[in-house]
Amino acid sequence: MALNFRQSSILDIARQDGRVVVEDLAQRFDVTLQTIRRDLTDLAEAGHLDRVHGGAVPRTGVANIGYEARRRMNETAKAAIARACAAMIPDNASLILNLGTTTEAVARELVHHRNITVVTNNMNVANLLVANPGCEIMVAGGALRRSDGGLVGALTTQFIEQFKVDFAIIGTSALDRDGDLLDFDLAEVRVSRAILQQARQAFLVVDHSKLGRSAPARIASLSELDAVVTDQALPDSLMAACEGWGTRVVLADREP
Repeated sequence: MALNFRQSSILDIARQDGRVVVEDLAQRFDVTLQTIRRDLTDLAEAGHLDRVHGGAVPRTGVANIGYEARRRMNETAKAAIARACAAMIPDNASLILNLGTTTEAVARELVHHRNITVVTNNMNVANLLVANPGCEIMVAGGALRRSDGGLVGALTTQFIEQFKVDFAIIGTSALDRDGDLLDFDLAEVRVSRAILQQARQAFLVVDHSKLGRSAPARIASLSELDAVVTDQALPDSLMAACEGWGTRVVLADREP
């Protein structure tokens, strides 16, 4: 399929932001909602996007988007989420951070925390926190995934199981509308499950683009977490479910 200029631009925006919304695109390109819906349908039929309620997301199938592309997606939202999450972490605390560009954003916000211990299987998190002299860093062993600096595998899981920390901060590749956290790599999923088991409190950091995405492996349910920190309100049904589960929903302010 040959894309016209508008469709190419829509695809670029989707890849950059992780999601496009019909109303926003119609206003941006000064066309009707019906025109944008046709564009999104064409892009979906060509295999570039997956339609979701009110818009579309980049098609991922059973493989995640590349690390560099993920790092650039929704940077403003991730920074806001990271600030809100870091504000929930006191000094003199221990925590585990897993893989993901949003947990890396949290690490940047922890640079000025005092007397904290961070356990991680994310080399990028460790490198960011080197700048904090008040942070003791414990890096898991395991197989290094060169694509994103992650450590995964049985050795990683065994290492994580040696700790009991105050907080776990985890990211996810997708958040199903029933509240399930989903990912692509089973080895990574096993590590994330171990992290949740070894923490007294568990927080999910996730931007709005992950809602409605698909991934084949289940990590856990929001019902098993203490809080989810995100940049936009969850769907009403999921907000109600979180209230019933006792899972706090924290909306991050994008203004510093």
